[in-house]
Amino acid sequence: MEEGVVMTSAHWIFLLVIITIILFMVFRRDVVLPSILGIFIIGMVYNTKDSFIDTAISGVQVLFTAFLNAGTELLDIMLVIAMMVAMLKSLQNLGADVLMIQPVKKLMKTPSTAFLILGITMYAAATFFWPTPAVALVGTVLIPIAMKVGLPAMGAAVSVNLMGHGMALSGDVVIQGATQLTSSSSGIDSTVLLPFTALFSVITGVVAVSIALYSIKRDMKRGKLQVNTDDVINVNKQEDKQAKEEIAATAEKATFRAKFLAILVPVTLLGIVVTMIYRSFSPQLEPIQGGDATALLGGSAVILLIISTVLDKGSKSIELIANHIREGFFFAIKIFAPIIPIAGFFFMGNPDHAEVILGEGAPGFLFDIGTAAAPYFTGNDIFLSFGIVLVSMLAGMDGSGFSGLPLVGSLAASLGGAANVDVAVLASLGQVATIFTGGGTLAAWAFGVVADAGIAGVKPIDLVRRNFIPVMCGLFVATCVAILLM
Repeated sequence: MEEGVVMTSAHWIFLLVIITIILFMVFRRDVVLPSILGIFIIGMVYNTKDSFIDTAISGVQVLFTAFLNAGTELLDIMLVIAMMVAMLKSLQNLGADVLMIQPVKKLMKTPSTAFLILGITMYAAATFFWPTPAVALVGTVLIPIAMKVGLPAMGAAVSVNLMGHGMALSGDVVIQGATQLTSSSSGIDSTVLLPFTALFSVITGVVAVSIALYSIKRDMKRGKLQVNTDDVINVNKQEDKQAKEEIAATAEKATFRAKFLAILVPVTLLGIVVTMIYRSFSPQLEPIQGGDATALLGGSAVILLIISTVLDKGSKSIELIANHIREGFFFAIKIFAPIIPIAGFFFMGNPDHAEVILGEGAPGFLFDIGTAAAPYFTGNDIFLSFGIVLVSMLAGMDGSGFSGLPLVGSLAASLGGAANVDVAVLASLGQVATIFTGGGTLAAWAFGVVADAGIAGVKPIDLVRRNFIPVMCGLFVATCVAILLM
């Protein structure tokens, strides 16, 4: 054990809870309950009083404080996601969301171009609007077109899945929800993590997409994959019929307002990204990064929401704006509600958060454990990197992807910092592996896989089987690059 680190009973309990959480993930059980019990027990053990009642009261108070600390840390990301979804809801009323992606249909000429255009469009939409709302838009409009030019339903599902819930969500270069969660648990500023998460997500995604496209074309030639013109785009045929009718009606009755918004929204969002990139390289201008970038994106979404709703409903927009915001918050809370208790537990592994939750002088339990374990990892970057990827994949197997990020960020900081490797590289690699697995492309029970498979009319387990070798190859290449960067 590293000299200077005193392993108390609270440290061992923290480690035991982590092992329990990992086991729960392996057996596909929800990890919220063990996280909550872990916070409560550590709160009691660390703040032991003279009487059991006072000790229990301390545990209860620590439980709420841990939730509050995690909620405070994640609130800005919850807000920006809520506002982006609210804006997308307002665009749907006018049909502007469909008009935004219709021009790319003309680029689909062959199965290969359909696969790539479908995936690239999904990547762009998922980057700005989040993958789950984006797949309903992109999949419903473009998958029928892709199938008409010869791309099998499985090929369409693989394309939107790898590029949306894999590559776009793991890098999360615009909304930065995943990066913010990893950043908070690892104690590293999100602006430091972002270049690496972007790099590893692109490497993993490009390798996976290339291998997947090759295997799809190969199986099409062999007759293993064929286009069935009777394939349904949604699981529910009635919903599919209604969706197609709505798209046709939107195309026929597209108003000037809808066309205006279909141009204004992507131009505005693209302008924000270009501005942030330009300011990052300009010595004369202050860069827009981290919280400032989140605020700019979220505030712009609110302005676009107002413009869209007013153009659609005029004086009635006063009530409708509130409805859109409510829908946005429902979506954001649905994602982050189970994440808050998990993050609350793992934040106690970081000394800065531990003091907020447990009181002044509280140790960062996971950081101390990492320091104690450092002698076993020092000088072995290969073992450490592949070990983080393995843990990250196990953490992602719960089917969320996000719930594993607090563990991955904390573990990368504790082990990487003590072993004198670049923690930002390690944490970013772990984030990409976790999201690709559970966000997701490799967990058949993950909502991302279920949504993408459902919109293409294929089985989730078949989609996961098709993804496995391409994604594993992509993660292997990304890990090798990470080792070189350390």
